[in-house]
Amino acid sequence: MVRRALTSVSTGDGGGGEEQDVSRLWHVTLSVSGKPAPLSEVRRGLEQLAHDHPFLLTSRYADDHAEIRYWEEARDLHDAAAVALRLWGEHRSSAQLPPWEIVGLEVIDRATYRQRVAEGYGPPPAHPVGVHPY
Repeated sequence: MVRRALTSVSTGDGGGGEEQDVSRLWHVTLSVSGKPAPLSEVRRGLEQLAHDHPFLLTSRYADDHAEIRYWEEARDLHDAAAVALRLWGEHRSSAQLPPWEIVGLEVIDRATYRQRVAEGYGPPPAHPVGVHPY
């Protein structure tokens, strides 16, 4: 997989400097769905995606939808979301993923993720790591 560097859109605040180049961790939840596909093919495709995308934490799947959760390193939310929105399409052929469409995307920073988990209303930590049926 070739990773492309993304360029953030300037906010025009005149601030510049090194802070704009600092990467942060973003928790991404990508939801996809479409016409039913054999479960064995969905699982195999998600396992290949996990192999191709090293930050993939966990995937849950059924025959007509899946949820992928992982950490992405990016300068800002725009960059993390852009990478997430390309993930399924760019790996569709190489991982032989179903021709499903992205139906949901959540990108939150590390502090927000931790706060949600601590308060009991966020997604539980991704354990066990891997590809699992719903």
